[in-house]
Amino acid sequence: MKKEVLDKIEIKQGDITKLNVDAIVNAANRSLLGGGGVDGAIHRAAGPNLLEECKKLGGCNRGEAKITNGHNLKALYVIHTVGPVYSGKPEDSMLLSQCYINSLQYALEKNIKSIAFPAISCGVYGYPIEKACKIAIDTTCNFLNDKDSCLTNVIFILFSSKDFEVYRKYLKEVFGI
Repeated sequence: MKKEVLDKIEIKQGDITKLNVDAIVNAANRSLLGGGGVDGAIHRAAGPNLLEECKKLGGCNRGEAKITNGHNLKALYVIHTVGPVYSGKPEDSMLLSQCYINSLQYALEKNIKSIAFPAISCGVYGYPIEKACKIAIDTTCNFLNDKDSCLTNVIFILFSSKDFEVYRKYLKEVFGI
């Protein structure tokens, strides 16, 4: 793992809708029309024009991602991705990993310098935070290690202190920091 990768990773506790980054990632449902948790918070903060733009996208399959403008958010873009509903099957981890890869691919294509991820699939979709954290960090680090991109800051923003602590411990375990 390149040291430069570690320098780009940051974890925070807080509200993803308040971040001043180029793009935030929305843990969306397949309709992309808003819902509970982080999805609802992003739609409320971005305003009704986000919903109108999402209606034109025709939904999104699990593991895939679609991009919209940020509207009333500080972020220029919202990258919507649909994570798996946790079942304990091997395809869950593959689909969750694809959420991160496809979101980061949009960052590459749009020359995004800063991006923030919530804990995808860890709310009502029931993905255990410890497993999801490992997939999120490993997938992101591998992507950054393998691809040349203008990304300078990847933030994992967690709503609860418990989830923040899981990410902090895993980063320490992986990077020894």
